[in-house]
Amino acid sequence: MKIKIYADGANKKDILYFNNQADISGLTTNPSLMRKSGISNYKNFSIDILKKVKKKPISFEVFADTFKDMYSQAKTISSWASNVYVKIPISNTKGLSSKKLIKILSNQNVKLNITAIFTKSQINLVFKNLKKTTPAIISIFAGRIADTGRDPIHLVEYASKLFKKNSKHKILWASTREVLNIIHAEKAGADIITVPTGILKKMKLINKNLNMYSLETVREFYKDAKAAKYKI
Repeated sequence: MKIKIYADGANKKDILYFNNQADISGLTTNPSLMRKSGISNYKNFSIDILKKVKKKPISFEVFADTFKDMYSQAKTISSWASNVYVKIPISNTKGLSSKKLIKILSNQNVKLNITAIFTKSQINLVFKNLKKTTPAIISIFAGRIADTGRDPIHLVEYASKLFKKNSKHKILWASTREVLNIIHAEKAGADIITVPTGILKKMKLINKNLNMYSLETVREFYKDAKAAKYKI
């Protein structure tokens, strides 16, 4: 497959492991994942990770809610290393657009990962405000869109066609739910897909013989029932 796979998580051991895997092209994390992993000091954790992750792109997210504070955090985060992309949400918690902040940071050559994109209008907004010569990632939350009963493929296709003339800007399929999404993302024209560590471990199942997989499943159920000593 041509699509690049980024490992998504906040467990240091997993991050360092996937950083050393040739088939993993980059890494992403966010404050929610960090909190779940018990990270108490955002800056210390990030800088510690960057001592090992020196070449592959890695995204860290701002967590302020005012654009002034987002700007300050973005400048600080981007200063940590040249391979860092700063995650900027498409809006703040009040629903106010981040377009001015995106334009300012992009014009200042800060590498951005615009996150939480769900709509065509948001894609168009990002397209209009990114500096063409500054690297950027446009993260479409395809999995969450699918959770609403809508097919995200058409939205990813739209973004891919819109940005295809600029090699500096990459379309990312975010919130991956299953291995099949990797196939979906590539067919839709996405450049990158973020994959949680749990799903990355399932990638060995790609093209697995289904008859063998069926037999293994039957054996698994039988083994568990026997171990539980069930009787009827």
